[in-house]
Amino acid sequence: MTIYCTNQQQLAEKIADQNVSLSNWKNWRWQLQHSIQKIETLERLLDIRFAADEREQLKATLEKFPLSITPYYLSLVDRDDYHNDPVFRQACPSPAELEVDRCDMADPLSEDQDSPVAGVTHRYPDRVLFQVSNVCSMYCRHCTRKRKVGDIDSIPGRDAIRAGLDYIRSNPAVRDVLLSGGDPLMLSDAYLDWILGELRQIEHVQIIRIGSRMPVVLPYRITDELVTMLKRHNPVWLNTHFNHPREITASSREALRKLADGGIPLGNQTVLLAGINDCPRIMKSLVHRLVENRVRPYYLYQCDLSEGLSHFRTPVGKGIEIMESLIGHTSGFSVPTYVIDAPGGGGKIPLNPNYLISLSTNKVVLRNYEGVITTYREPDSYEPNFCDRKCDQCNLQLKLESAEEQDAVGIERLLADSYTTISLTPEGNDRMERRDNG
Repeated sequence: MTIYCTNQQQLAEKIADQNVSLSNWKNWRWQLQHSIQKIETLERLLDIRFAADEREQLKATLEKFPLSITPYYLSLVDRDDYHNDPVFRQACPSPAELEVDRCDMADPLSEDQDSPVAGVTHRYPDRVLFQVSNVCSMYCRHCTRKRKVGDIDSIPGRDAIRAGLDYIRSNPAVRDVLLSGGDPLMLSDAYLDWILGELRQIEHVQIIRIGSRMPVVLPYRITDELVTMLKRHNPVWLNTHFNHPREITASSREALRKLADGGIPLGNQTVLLAGINDCPRIMKSLVHRLVENRVRPYYLYQCDLSEGLSHFRTPVGKGIEIMESLIGHTSGFSVPTYVIDAPGGGGKIPLNPNYLISLSTNKVVLRNYEGVITTYREPDSYEPNFCDRKCDQCNLQLKLESAEEQDAVGIERLLADSYTTISLTPEGNDRMERRDNG
């Protein structure tokens, strides 16, 4: 039997061991207060029983990588087939997490080394990652930052946040700031409002992004009040993290609707995970349901080399196979970019099937998604603009500011609310000349 949404009140009462209204269940703070953090609680709520040796292995796993699952996310688990359930595998511990391969690293992306001040990772020229929280509503078993899972007192205070803001303020090249964590939406509305307000006062910060898994694991966090606050700081983008179609529930759809209706562009970053979504059929269903809910599939990540993730990792060939099943077989905006986040901090490297077969000086040979081989003729008389970096002598128009719209004239000017003109007077009007000469 699967715990469906209709049984949420029963589960809530079982968790709290008392009568609980459904309004409590939909209160995100209640959900956090009743997070599942023990193996015995997990067994009781799912009506399952681990073998004694397996239970001991799971407890040993939790000594290194703690457990925390929201009641909402646990309610999605299929108890009749929990070992193969994609929700269970992402949320519940596995002894395989204690198996560390020789290639595994605590900080595979060298985020700590690329951190000029605490909480800020500056890897790309024009953007930074700003870790404003090290707390999550749920500990995902495939987290690339497993080294930080379970940190105590790890929501930075205002002094720490100010240090990050000062760094961003002193680097005019930074035009894009990604708020990450942990989960930034673990902050109170007021605290997040303050951070966003401070960023908005930095003239060179054009874009603010938020990375959050709340729409997936705790959609009730997406309140009307939160959306109203975020709208005050637009443009704010939000990227979330759905990995399987079954995570897109009625509650998550409502959370996405609120965000999209609030004018917040939505993207999704999926991690390719063995035994969870390493299947072209699953991935195509996922991207279709995402775009149906106004979420653009953004990245498909190859699983990182973090310690304890080797059982989640697939060969890169599996990712290419999935991309082959998407490119040309569904809408272009439904296709994510498949990337490896390079070990050592090299950044995201895009991977795609090879569609370029060969090329010569005037012709390119290509193949399409069906295997059709075709040619594209290169121009015979292309004269490139030689670039010597002397922009003031370039024949290209390098006016990069937005073009000025043409001024309204005639009757259009009278109709436009943006002009104070109330009348048009013909040239040579005697009355106007008398005014000028008076």
